[in-house]
Amino acid sequence: MNKYIKKLFSPLLINKLEIPNRVVMAPMTRSKSPNSIPGEDVALYYKRRAENGVGLIITEGTTVGTPNSSDDTNIPSFHGEKPLAGWKNVVENVHEVGGLIFPQIWHQGTLRRADTTWNSDFPSWGPSGLALVDKKVSEPMTLDEIEISIDAFVKAIYSARELGFDGAEIHGAHGYLLDQFFWEGTNIRSDDWGGISIEERTKFSTEIVRRSREEVGDDFPIIFRFSQWKQQDFSHKMAKTPEELGKFLMNLSNSGVDCFHCSQRRFWNNEFDGSELNLAGWTKKLTKKPSITVGSIGLTEDFIETFKGKESKPTDILGLLERLYEDEYDFVAIGRALISNPDWVSLVKNEDYDKIKIFTPKDLESLI
Repeated sequence: MNKYIKKLFSPLLINKLEIPNRVVMAPMTRSKSPNSIPGEDVALYYKRRAENGVGLIITEGTTVGTPNSSDDTNIPSFHGEKPLAGWKNVVENVHEVGGLIFPQIWHQGTLRRADTTWNSDFPSWGPSGLALVDKKVSEPMTLDEIEISIDAFVKAIYSARELGFDGAEIHGAHGYLLDQFFWEGTNIRSDDWGGISIEERTKFSTEIVRRSREEVGDDFPIIFRFSQWKQQDFSHKMAKTPEELGKFLMNLSNSGVDCFHCSQRRFWNNEFDGSELNLAGWTKKLTKKPSITVGSIGLTEDFIETFKGKESKPTDILGLLERLYEDEYDFVAIGRALISNPDWVSLVKNEDYDKIKIFTPKDLESLI
């Protein structure tokens, strides 16, 4: 085993939880949970990845208990008796083969398509009612609606601990509700929930983390996923300098985040001019906390191209492993490569790269 593979399969802590290797299954919406209830097929889907050696599974986005958190009745919920029972079965299946699993807790905000989901007559929520700059879809959230949303996240994270999950990830990326509070284009509030600076606009998320930490204690691992880019604007950078990024991250870190999941469309891109560090590299440097890199790892096309019908061929991961070996980041999150290859981790460990299958959009049609 070469030194790069050896590093990939070395353990590391998140909070006090030992992750056996550096491979994380990235959260990927599959929409295979009818009536928002994850079934036995979902449990077996995650179990297959765990028994093939994924160090940590982060589930697909699973929505909190407000009437307007989801845009698809086939996306799993993380509230209510039947969905939570389904998730308990998922946890038990993963633990049965020695795996670790976190749910990703999610609210879609004003990106929700109300006509395709539950409570279609209920308005979508966003800090200023904007889906993107100058596109209003609802009224700004009231103070009560903000409190209801924070409480829904806290309850979901508490439920994760009660169901036996090993930790939880909060989805604060890609232009959804939490990210809409971060973004100056969708948060134009003049009260305490807005602000001119990026660090001021972290309040909604830091309150979620802080209050969750009070409920679940100091030892329950919490990951926070964020991105600079938005679905509404691929080139956007909410933090334009390392100094701005540091202020943003430290607010979240100080509220109780243990690890940051740093989403880029292409992980190999540097985040700021004058440095080769990617977003996860800068995040680790600024916070001194573990970071996860993600974005088209091991594939030739980014996931946006997937939605256009393009297949993605396996590609060399030496550059990824070299940067991991040099401690630029701590974990690597694998997405589509794990959809088409449940045994991706085993194949990489044995350096059987020629056996890794091409990812095609057809792979999304079923839970392989």
